[in-house]
Formats: sequence, structure tokens, C-alpha cells
Amino acid sequence: MMADLCLMGWSFGRRRCRRNLELRLEVMVDPDAPNPSNPTLREYLHWMVTDIPASTDDSFGREIITYESPSPTMGIHRIVLVLYQQLGRGTVFAPQVRQNFNLRNFARRFNLGKPVAAMYFNCQRQTGTGGRRFT
Repeated sequence: MMADLCLMGWSFGRRRCRRNLELRLEVMVDPDAPNPSNPTLREYLHWMVTDIPASTDDSFGREIITYESPSPTMGIHRIVLVLYQQLGRGTVFAPQVRQNFNLRNFARRFNLGKPVAAMYFNCQRQTGTGGRRFT
């Protein structure tokens, strides 16, 4: 009940509602673009969402780089999702390019500090055509 009231803007003191005022930034990059053996586009920026309230998910944030699905042309690619804490609402701005994006420099530029969470998954292009057929 109190968490719901905090989300609606009610104030019960800084300690109890502070976590609901914290904002996050989510970034998705491919450090292996265009291919793992020659990553000349490292890091490729697939997605960026800012101003995500800590008590919610990324659908409540502001998408400043639209989602672009990973589509590796060759090899196994690592796709990395990183979550940072923002200093405040509207304190992070969209980068100019997706190619050769440098996440560490970006975090330093906007005083994001170290990530609060990170994860990755591997993906690769599906070979062949047709795949499994169902009857």
C-alpha cells in the first residue's frame, strides 16, 4: 500500500519513498559487430531507455534509441544488457551514432558510475532454410 502511494507521489519521508524516486538507464549493445573475428563496429548500440523508475520495468522509461533486433551476419555474437543508476530525470541524452558506440565513455560522460546490473546472451544467425516442418 505505501509503495503504491509513493509511486503516486505521496510523501512519507525520504527514507521510505526514496527508492521509488531513483531512476535507471538500460543499454543493449553488441560488442562483436559486424563479426566476432573483426569487430570493426564495436560496440553496436541496439537500444537505450532512460528515466526508468527503479520500482518498475523499462516499459515505464523513455526510449531514446529505438530497439533494433540483433541480426548477426556471421559467428556467435554476445548481446550485453547493462543497467545504470541515473543522477536524475533528463540527465542522459541520446548518442549521435549506433556504430562504434563506447559504453564506458558514455557512462563516464553522464556520470553514471558503475553498472548496478548486467547480463548477456549469445546469438547467431540461423543457417539453412526451411528449418523444422510441422504437419
